[in-house]
Amino acid sequence: MNALCAIRSNAAVTTTLTLGGFTTLALSKEKRILRSAEFRKVYQTGVRVTFRHFAAFCLATPGSGAPSRYGFTLPRAVGNAVTRNRIRRRFREAVRAHLDRLPQDWAIVFNPRRTALDAPFTELSNDVSRLFDRCKKL
Repeated sequence: MNALCAIRSNAAVTTTLTLGGFTTLALSKEKRILRSAEFRKVYQTGVRVTFRHFAAFCLATPGSGAPSRYGFTLPRAVGNAVTRNRIRRRFREAVRAHLDRLPQDWAIVFNPRRTALDAPFTELSNDVSRLFDRCKKL
């Protein structure tokens, strides 16, 4: 039986998990929006930006000095739990690929659409990159 070990990087951006010989990088808790009150705040005061496969709410939090944080919400109408988790994993990877493009002090909530499941990953990744560029201009 293989042991599960977690190693945090110095930047506190990713966590490496090794289980059964497979390695995955996960967004750390410092980089995720976890509480429903935080999600509501971003929804109510953030700016809505839409793309073909998702909508996103961006909220600048100037002066906090905190790292940018990300959240993902998928309603049950998108599909069953397996489908929702697959979409969420695809978006986490797209966000992880572009973490260095967004400055600190941002909170972003992604609302993927059902089409995100079958969309090419490069298209999702490019849209996330364009979102980060657009948020910098807000």
